[in-house]
Amino acid sequence: MSETIEKVKCLIVGSGPAGYTAAIYAARANMFPVLYQGMQPGGQLTTTNEVENFPGYPDGITGPEMMIQLQEQAKRFGSDIRDGWVTKVDFSGDVHKVWVNETHEIHAETVIISTGASAKYLGIPSEQKYLQLGGGVSACAVCDGFFYRNQEVVIVGAGDSACEEAHYLSKLCKKVTMLVRRDEFRASKIMANRVKKTENIEILFNTETEEVLGDGQVVTGVLVKNNETNELKEIPATGFFVAIGHKPNTDIFKDYLELDETGYIINQPGSAKTNVEGVFVSGDAADHVYRQAITAAGTGCMAALDAERYLASKEVEVEA
Repeated sequence: MSETIEKVKCLIVGSGPAGYTAAIYAARANMFPVLYQGMQPGGQLTTTNEVENFPGYPDGITGPEMMIQLQEQAKRFGSDIRDGWVTKVDFSGDVHKVWVNETHEIHAETVIISTGASAKYLGIPSEQKYLQLGGGVSACAVCDGFFYRNQEVVIVGAGDSACEEAHYLSKLCKKVTMLVRRDEFRASKIMANRVKKTENIEILFNTETEEVLGDGQVVTGVLVKNNETNELKEIPATGFFVAIGHKPNTDIFKDYLELDETGYIINQPGSAKTNVEGVFVSGDAADHVYRQAITAAGTGCMAALDAERYLASKEVEVEA
């Protein structure tokens, strides 16, 4: 462990739209925020080629470019943006103790958690290849569906989110083929019936992805296998959407913060407050419903304002 302990007013754990927005507001409130960017500086948006639904960018912007701009804006107001990630916390006492890279100990008056959530993927090499290339693999239909207007796409998943995303894609795409591994949906009946009744959605039950096909740059199809008959089938498609869930990056907080059954941090309704005083949450670490850049940024603002009010209340207590 480090020999010297750093004391900060506001520590922001994680980056992305939530973390950077929290830093902008905290810095402007003279909270002198220190932000650690985490293992994926900029968050999930750094894997998104085009962002066209964030207000203020009429011509669109790439995800990485947007994150650079948000980072620079936070720095402009004095935010201390650092490489590294938080490996351990102790929120059991009055002091919020945090360790960075297992060695550097920080005592923070307030902590804003913006660690986000990671989309789950199938993990097959071809899927990861075209994901990294930005050539047709996505885990967000709302983010990327627009780029596949009037095209044929494939979506993998069987839950409510998968059905919702398939239905969303059906409004944009010529045809949506939905791959369901079992012989039934995991989704609620109302969501399952919605996709079953949509004319341009074809549902293939007992079907798994063998390979995402492409020309080396973009997706051209998907090779699937019926897990009952072992029959292989090639489906032409320009987009491959994965909707098998997200995992919130919250494991290190589970001993201190209230989490739901999936691992999302539970915030007090209408605020960014957690069950621990002085610890706040923003972005996809708490949001399992919307998961958009704009909503993440909004909760980053909320977290910084809540942290500012918390510090102000503490100062009043000291004066009293």
